Amino acid sequence: MPHETYRTERDTLGPVQVPASRRWGAQTQRSLENFAIGTERMPEEIIRAFAQLKKASAIANCELGRLDARRSEGIAAACDEILAGRWDREFPLKVWQTGSGTQSNMNVNEVVAHLCAQAMPDLPVHPNDHVNMSQSSNDTFPTAMHVAAVCALEERVLPALDALAGTFRRLEAENGDVIKIGRTHLQDAVPLRFSQEISGWRAMLEASRRYIEASLPALRELALGGTAVGTGLNCPPGFPERTAALLTEQAGHAFVTAPNKFHALTSKDGAVFAHGALKALAADLMKIANDVRWLASGPRCGLGELAIPENEPGSSIMPGKVNPTQCEAVTMIAVQVMGNDAAIGIAASQGNFELNVFMPVLAYNFLQSARLLADGMESFRKNCAEGICANRERMGEYLQRSLMLVTCLTPRIGYEKAGLAARLAHREGLTLKEAVVRCGYLTPEEYDGLVDPAKMV
Repeated sequence: MPHETYRTERDTLGPVQVPASRRWGAQTQRSLENFAIGTERMPEEIIRAFAQLKKASAIANCELGRLDARRSEGIAAACDEILAGRWDREFPLKVWQTGSGTQSNMNVNEVVAHLCAQAMPDLPVHPNDHVNMSQSSNDTFPTAMHVAAVCALEERVLPALDALAGTFRRLEAENGDVIKIGRTHLQDAVPLRFSQEISGWRAMLEASRRYIEASLPALRELALGGTAVGTGLNCPPGFPERTAALLTEQAGHAFVTAPNKFHALTSKDGAVFAHGALKALAADLMKIANDVRWLASGPRCGLGELAIPENEPGSSIMPGKVNPTQCEAVTMIAVQVMGNDAAIGIAASQGNFELNVFMPVLAYNFLQSARLLADGMESFRKNCAEGICANRERMGEYLQRSLMLVTCLTPRIGYEKAGLAARLAHREGLTLKEAVVRCGYLTPEEYDGLVDPAKMV
């Protein structure tokens, strides 16, 4: 293996040895050495949001007369290369770094400056003076976090949610004629149509969509322009508004400058609110996945009301066993998202004075939740929900055996008599009809005229 060579880079603390093959600089190298903690790297969504931000900032600074056109174009071109994925290996920093994300901001600044030096060796481009012009880590990191969050929600989570809701909508239409027994408290209840049960799943997703949409306006507000403490020191007039407009054009999502930069720098309530919507989605997905796997339990000794796709062998010891693995994956994702929500809430509560210094962990957890939910919904849809099939025979059998059909008799014989008949049927193994007739409450003909599941749904 060839021996690694080094070059000397300098920052305000002095010289640093950096691997010659790398495009980063001194501050990135210091972070690598000082924060060798865990394996969790800064999410790629944050790096891409930073690249969009640096490009927009360079263009805005040029338009405002602060940055010359050649440097602006060079910075923009370098950012385009980062966005194309050419330099992913140049962003190695861990989540567990400074709580403001300064080192990741500088990582991007240094890589952009080095790419500019490669393309324009005759024109110095400084990571702070030029790439970071009119900015501070304190306003760029929360800006990148919001840009990444909006893109993740609108490009990944909502499309996957809509697709799964569409699958449930199809299943509703296909099962409108199927009547089954309902269950409350894990006990038999009155009948409903299977399509009505599915409609509950579909409506949960549609409600979650509304919650996510309600959270987006706060995420569209960008802290950029507040610089170090919210006052906008070293930021020219018009810069925040122009960069927000440029980011809107580049990313294809609407962004605006935050009306109060002091709030934008220190408070992360928008992220808390948005992740709360993701937690609500996770809770609904947990319920849906549990419903599906319990209704599909069996095949012979469980409920067996549903058949789901058999994707892979389920046991290393029991031949022929197939498990509801897609449901299990979704429920594990839900648990992770709920845990992430606790971390995000605590992180957001730790704003001190003019800055929150828990932003990397907040961003990491938020984006992980969005990624897992989007991927999980798509996997569940393709590998489970699309193949859900009602076992109509089993549903009909349970329906006829249920004692809770007695509920429709209460207007005629009263609650007390209906309860006595149900308990008699259960105790002596009778049908409900046999019990009601034996008690003398109704004739067989009267019973048949009153008990019709199709009229109960």
